[in-house]
Amino acid sequence: MSPAQARAARGLLGWSEADLARRSGCDEGLVRDFEAGYGDPPSGQIEALRSALTGAGIVFSEPPQQGVTLSEAHGVDEGTRLTNLTTENDR
Repeated sequence: MSPAQARAARGLLGWSEADLARRSGCDEGLVRDFEAGYGDPPSGQIEALRSALTGAGIVFSEPPQQGVTLSEAHGVDEGTRLTNLTTENDR
């Protein structure tokens, strides 16, 4: 997991650095420093961050298309797509 992926995942979940720290059992300073690219935290701490995020529904994609998405299994409701709107469901 890259620092950018961690920031993006938090953004998708609407979590603060403090939220991720609390849910992963890590220090908030570790989250802040990791996401800023400072230091070299032990892999176990990065895995704790990643585990908290995946437990909340984040799916990580690896290079070459590195990124994050939110799993559909976690109840993401995208609403009704424009092409599917009718007079019956347009309320």
